[in-house]
Amino acid sequence: MAEVLSTLQVELGEHSYPIYIGQCLISEGALFQRHLKSKQVLVVSNETVAPLYMDRLLGSLAGFQVAQVVLPDGEKYKTLEVLNAIFDQLLSKRFDRGCSLIALGGGVIGDMTGFAAACYQRGVDFIQVPTTLLSQVDSSVGGKTGVNHPLGKNMIGAFYQPKAVIIDIETLNTLPSRELSAGLAEVIKHGIITDEAYFSWLEAHISELRGLESDALAHAIEGSCIIKSCVVSADEKEAGQRALLNYGHTFGHAIETGMGYGVWLHGEAVGAGMCMAARMSRLMGWLAEDEEARIVSLVDAAGLPVSPPAELSAERFMELMAVDKKVLAGKLRLVLLKGIGNALITNDFSPDLLSRTLGSYNA
Repeated sequence: MAEVLSTLQVELGEHSYPIYIGQCLISEGALFQRHLKSKQVLVVSNETVAPLYMDRLLGSLAGFQVAQVVLPDGEKYKTLEVLNAIFDQLLSKRFDRGCSLIALGGGVIGDMTGFAAACYQRGVDFIQVPTTLLSQVDSSVGGKTGVNHPLGKNMIGAFYQPKAVIIDIETLNTLPSRELSAGLAEVIKHGIITDEAYFSWLEAHISELRGLESDALAHAIEGSCIIKSCVVSADEKEAGQRALLNYGHTFGHAIETGMGYGVWLHGEAVGAGMCMAARMSRLMGWLAEDEEARIVSLVDAAGLPVSPPAELSAERFMELMAVDKKVLAGKLRLVLLKGIGNALITNDFSPDLLSRTLGSYNA
């Protein structure tokens, strides 16, 4: 039976939208229909998720002119070439500017569907239906959309907000444990950057989260969505403090690009990246040794890597980090810590200290 457990609002003026968190929400047709302004709907999913949830979603869209496109599954398919499959379907079905897209899947599907919605006829509506923990607590909220380029992750995209985010916790029951751990990276990140009490709660409940206990999951998803929506509401297009959400990501994106998209899951790379940022913060004298140890311990307890792949040298890391969205006026900006719950954005560090941090993993 469908049940909305909580509703949050991302406050962005005329671009504001609700986040619904609950059970069996994919089957709640009324929830979708209140956010669809015409009968034309394109559902975008992938080969893994579509067999599990497409029929249930189509049942919620009875009476609509529904088309679907099922993309291959994986980060390596997050490309402009694959994106064209969405446009091909929209154009062949003669969908107009009143149409809506629904993203049914994880972060890759959400990012690509949102980018397609931003581009098609210069902008049509879309709804996020995230089916992985990572997408539920992070990528579906905030309006970052896009695709990868061989030279850099998410370098082609747009800020484009959905009309709604519909989070059905039941989809996590079919999520592989590796993907669940990857999602926990973003949950942990939210505690690290802004909320030590939330971080402490995660330390106490990490086993329940990995065990898919619904009450713990609902609390973690709601907590993370509150943190992210507050940050996004204050800085929609990352002109300032929204960049705090990139904690661990500059190191992590270098791992993803250097290893080849999809070899390490995004959350796995972020897990290692958060530990690397914590180490650099300690080497700068900003973060206490016991706080670094708490971060590494929680990342490890979530089933995530706590160090970068040995195959990537410090020199290669530096090359990859130089091609990053956080580079501004030729200077790399990093999110570092002055304590758990106290993150800051800075370019005030020496290349030698960054090199020392990277080298510490190859010692």
